[in-house]
Amino acid sequence: MDLFYASVSVPDDNSCCTNDSHKHINITKRRVHFHEFMLDVHHRIFAYKQRYPQGDAIPIIAQQLAQEAQLLCFDEFQVTDVADAMILKRLFLLLLDLDVVVVATSNRSPDALYEGGINRSLFLPFIDMLKHTFDIISMEDSGKDYRLENRADGQSYFWSNKKVHSDNNSKNNMQAQLEKIFGSTASGTEAEIIPALFGRTVQVTRFNDRCAWFDFSELCYQPLGAADYISLCRRFPVIIMERVPQLDANHLNEARRFVTLIDACYESRTRLVLAAQVPLDELFVDFEAQVESSDGDEELIVNEKGGNSSSFATTMIRTKEGEYYEWSATGRIGVSLAQLSSANDLAFSFRRAASRLVEMGGNEWGRQ
Repeated sequence: MDLFYASVSVPDDNSCCTNDSHKHINITKRRVHFHEFMLDVHHRIFAYKQRYPQGDAIPIIAQQLAQEAQLLCFDEFQVTDVADAMILKRLFLLLLDLDVVVVATSNRSPDALYEGGINRSLFLPFIDMLKHTFDIISMEDSGKDYRLENRADGQSYFWSNKKVHSDNNSKNNMQAQLEKIFGSTASGTEAEIIPALFGRTVQVTRFNDRCAWFDFSELCYQPLGAADYISLCRRFPVIIMERVPQLDANHLNEARRFVTLIDACYESRTRLVLAAQVPLDELFVDFEAQVESSDGDEELIVNEKGGNSSSFATTMIRTKEGEYYEWSATGRIGVSLAQLSSANDLAFSFRRAASRLVEMGGNEWGRQ
């Protein structure tokens, strides 16, 4: 995508001459990670609804986007949210009507977009439109992950087994290396408030001009999302996160936020330094989700497939009212739906995030 985008030249005078009509036309282009694009769209909807609560924002936003860029390049196109699915169906049709050229990369084929999602039937016409309107090019999967060709020699991942009490020397050494990467402390004791989209803010308590230091719980146990992580990456070229646990199906929400943070750092070339409780190749426990049916009752089973954590199985019970609850030997213990599609999508994201961390651990990684 980056090579293609760079090859589309825009003349210095912002115009070019067509061979047939000899008329000068403006060429504008935009390359954006799909996470960031959808945040931008949601923010435009939010701003429009503030002024026109009963108005239809999508046609206006389509016109704005078309005026800003005739070529839109999306990296990692994906659909994981029903609201995004409904917005995209309308927005893309309007953009195409406005002669906007869209080029996108994705880890999913069109037929696999939003697979298993809520009300996916409403999204199927969009998939049909993609297949009939776009040129779909399948990049042959060689089975080789080129990110893993890089050596993780940049000292960006540290780990110390908290269960080994005699390993204090390695823990102290790890802390010393983190302190060295962090460098000088910030002047003053007040926290810095980083603004994000939708009027949100992120508080940073330990920071200096180039680096912010967080505990895993601060960024992944809190209700943060892509907008918050992107704002942090724009502010700091280096982010340190310590006490990162092994991530499995028992930590779906925290793991999803962590993967989103990795994506934001990867896109912005922010150096992410991690201090974890397990080695990198054991950080993400591979799992799979499936629906099993017995006597008419459906259960969503999340089973461990790899890693060195203790074995587990999370069973989601569906009631007659259509609600889902987590079930254990002592009975119902949860109140949230572990959607089959989102669980499997996270399992897919685990594998991508792990290889990205290897690439991001190289000496050449980071903003210069």
